[in-house]
Amino acid sequence: MAKICFVNYDNYPVLNPAFGGNYIGGESVQQVLLARALVKKGHEVSTIVADLGQPDGEVVDGIKVWKTFAAGSGLPVLRFIHPKLTRIVSALKHADADIYYQSCAGMITGITAWYAKRHNKKFVFRIAHDSDCIPGQQIIPTWRDRKLYEYGLKHADLIAAQSSFQAELLEKNYGLKSVEMNMAVEPPSENIPERDIDILWVNNFRAFKKPERFIELAKAMPEMRMVMIGGPCPGEESFFEDMRHQAESLPNLEMTGFVPYHEVNTYYSRARVFVNTSDIEGFPNSYLQSWVRGTPVVAFFDPDNLIAREGLGHKANDLDDMAKAVRQLINDAQHWESVSVRTRQYAMAHYHPARIAEQYEILFKS
Repeated sequence: MAKICFVNYDNYPVLNPAFGGNYIGGESVQQVLLARALVKKGHEVSTIVADLGQPDGEVVDGIKVWKTFAAGSGLPVLRFIHPKLTRIVSALKHADADIYYQSCAGMITGITAWYAKRHNKKFVFRIAHDSDCIPGQQIIPTWRDRKLYEYGLKHADLIAAQSSFQAELLEKNYGLKSVEMNMAVEPPSENIPERDIDILWVNNFRAFKKPERFIELAKAMPEMRMVMIGGPCPGEESFFEDMRHQAESLPNLEMTGFVPYHEVNTYYSRARVFVNTSDIEGFPNSYLQSWVRGTPVVAFFDPDNLIAREGLGHKANDLDDMAKAVRQLINDAQHWESVSVRTRQYAMAHYHPARIAEQYEILFKS
């Protein structure tokens, strides 16, 4: 059995629903699902997270939680050294893992890789977004942090990719090999309610997520009941307010704001179709959360042509094509039912956490 530590600032709100009002990213969901599955297999699992006021070293779902620093703590310029660097290194030391698993491009990638190399540990990096593989396009604010990220990327013992497209980008731009690994999805625990939402959109409000396209879709489909879920990201508050203002003028569109992870799954169950409007992503958790509940996905972004290849919804070319595909699914009950059954079966067969944990065990043993 291995000692495995998952490194991601945002894991704690997924682990502890009492903190679910805090920001949660897709990779934090993935790390917690994989961590829980590995605990069930008998591994000693820990995680390194942000300081949200929780006790240090507590155990949640069999996972020991080590905290780093609180957002905004420390003095400008100096805060990189303390509390960021000092607290991260301290948490890595407390975890004392055989394998450190980190995802989301950032300076913490480099710090984790450096610590693992110095202490003869293994470091696994998981690609979270296609842009992680493109120099200069990573979602990283400073030159210093980009260089730290690239150091970590180049010193990883194993790089896990979400798709063959990511693997090709990584080899083309960095000359690095990776292993394609599926993501995990939590099987639904809620009862399937009435499908009273025609079209659902769930995302953090960032410009590259293109939420304005969903608003345009709502204007073009006034007969559909549409729901938009998500909150503002740091630095993009004015963008969120602009989207909220536009949505308020449409009677068929409800914009809920942020909904905690532990509550949002019910919306996927209520929706007849899930829509994604961005052009570039990693592999959206929202696709998995939809499919496992029998909700087809209509999107511009189709990782490795999976939606089109497996018949899990529709890969749209433009907004008109998206509207046409959504109408066909909603207005043709027999067609919707066949796609719904296919999505549920495919998700359970390929993305169950126990299956993904077994695949990682094989990699870890090697």
